[in-house]
Amino acid sequence: MPELNWMGDAAARRAARKVAYRLIEPVETVGEASSENLLIQGDNLEALKSLLPLYAGRVKCVFIDPPYNTRSAFEHYDDNLEHSQWLSLMYPRLVLLRELLAEDGSIWVTIDDNEGHYLKVIMDEVFGRGRFIATMNWQSRYSRSSDTAVSISHNFIFCYASNPENWKGVRNRLPRTTAQEKQFKNPDNDPRGPWRAIPWDAPNIRENLSYAIVTPSGKVRLPPAGRCWSRTEDQWKKMVGAGLAYFGRNGDGAPAFKQYLAESPPIVPNTWWAHEEVGNTDEAKKEAQELFGRSGAFVTPKPERLLHRILHIATNENDLVLDSFLGSGTTAAVAHKMGRRWIGIEMGEHARTHCLPRLKKVVEGERGGISQAVNWQGGGGFRFAKLGEPVFDADGRIHPAVRFGALATYLWFAETHTPHVDEAFDSPLLGVHGETAIVLLYNGILGDRRPQGGNVLTHAVWAHLQSLAAQHTGSWLIYGEASRLTPATLKKHGIAFRQIPYDIGAR
Repeated sequence: MPELNWMGDAAARRAARKVAYRLIEPVETVGEASSENLLIQGDNLEALKSLLPLYAGRVKCVFIDPPYNTRSAFEHYDDNLEHSQWLSLMYPRLVLLRELLAEDGSIWVTIDDNEGHYLKVIMDEVFGRGRFIATMNWQSRYSRSSDTAVSISHNFIFCYASNPENWKGVRNRLPRTTAQEKQFKNPDNDPRGPWRAIPWDAPNIRENLSYAIVTPSGKVRLPPAGRCWSRTEDQWKKMVGAGLAYFGRNGDGAPAFKQYLAESPPIVPNTWWAHEEVGNTDEAKKEAQELFGRSGAFVTPKPERLLHRILHIATNENDLVLDSFLGSGTTAAVAHKMGRRWIGIEMGEHARTHCLPRLKKVVEGERGGISQAVNWQGGGGFRFAKLGEPVFDADGRIHPAVRFGALATYLWFAETHTPHVDEAFDSPLLGVHGETAIVLLYNGILGDRRPQGGNVLTHAVWAHLQSLAAQHTGSWLIYGEASRLTPATLKKHGIAFRQIPYDIGAR
């Protein structure tokens, strides 16, 4: 596959692997204490890496609205990046977002012409061209600008899915708009309500779909030149028997069948998203001004209706949504109102000055944006957190602030490549993966089992571990500060011992 090259691309492709795992430190809980929703203040590259042990393969929908590299200074972003710097910023973040995406998940990225075509190429590389779904064209502006040669009316939204073949069956259709419902009429006062005529012919020619149809007036109808009927003759007879056949106002026109509004499925999304349906930048700015005031409003927000459209298509209630360029918090706000779980990441002080107060208002039941459309009354909650110290320092030593649970979560992911989704680790036996029991002796997890609070593998500690996994007959992978068992004993019991911190470095 063709590969995009730019200054610094080799380092950008390695960057995700080199990012340190950091602790995620709670700062404040808003609303329900049991809520899984999470707002993180910190660099999004580091935050995404820190989320992997808990959320890899669990995110149903990623939406990001990254800086567009428009060479204009924004209040909250330095959007004036060189082209190569912009690509180097995006590449490792996309790599980590790919790892967080679920098997039935999708990622949606907004962009404009400045970097859109380059972004498409690197997303093809990161996600695979075969996972590309479509480019949505969002009519972000409805007025024309006289200051440019051509007035730009749209942004792009790139959509990729982890498993495109199955995603068609997973994604949701859209409800019909009032204008679309007006396509259904009831000129014959059919008691089944409004309907529209669907032509019976279809492209190409198949012998079993080329048969004569007789109209009520006795006229014989054959498929138009170069076409055939859409279904078999038996199926047409069933249409006739059900009273669904239609031949036009005069009764001898081209065969069609009635599709009733009451029985019509929701519509398939298309790639043109008009501002009347999903909002525009003016609408988004007005929403921001209502929340933050005219002077404090975020400069480049997205309208809530746009996010509502995306999350309606890509998710269902209780699915997990992630936005790592959270901006003013629109994605999290809309996800919350729609009953989705969410994670939002935003760097800088405006994570506190914009995202935090906005989401507090959502919990309290603010009535702007899509609130009335989804009957939002308030409720739920979220945790506000910040990025803490790295799990490992520059020399590979474990940071003293790291507690057992944090290191266990990291280690489980490092060994199994699966996130830990159950309750917090509270035992040295982290679990059995495949045929191997994984153990961590660290930070006094065994309490009074000496020496060093149970951080050393002794015969007593080994006996205790065996009692924790009495039914386990496979191998053991044990991390600890030291081992007092002989090599022969380790081999006899199928134990691979790894020393902390030297054998547990960041991976």
